[in-house]
Amino acid sequence: MSAQDQIKDTVEKNDVVLFMKGTKMMPQCGFSSRVAGVLNYMGVDFADVNVLADQDIRQGIKDFSDWPTIPQLYVKGEFVGGCDIVTEMTLSGELDALFEAKGVTYDKDAANKIREANES
Repeated sequence: MSAQDQIKDTVEKNDVVLFMKGTKMMPQCGFSSRVAGVLNYMGVDFADVNVLADQDIRQGIKDFSDWPTIPQLYVKGEFVGGCDIVTEMTLSGELDALFEAKGVTYDKDAANKIREANES
């Protein structure tokens, strides 16, 4: 199975997937850590794919999404974005709306706490 086929299969078989450096329990870069931290805190059940473990997947995910950076978040087969986009969506409430629209379970109170903690 090619890297593209593996990526497509993973994205299709999991409601939420984070292609990241490291794992959700042991992120290996700050950007991956931030996105995994948001998802973990919000209680989202997600699959994590460690791109550092497979060079073909690491390059393949960039080609698959036509997006140059990692991490990359997918929800119900749809590419959402990287760290900056996920952070903005979390703070604006757009991520909540996306999860609700796609039927993904998450902790609304936790999402609100993230926003409250980031108000200036």
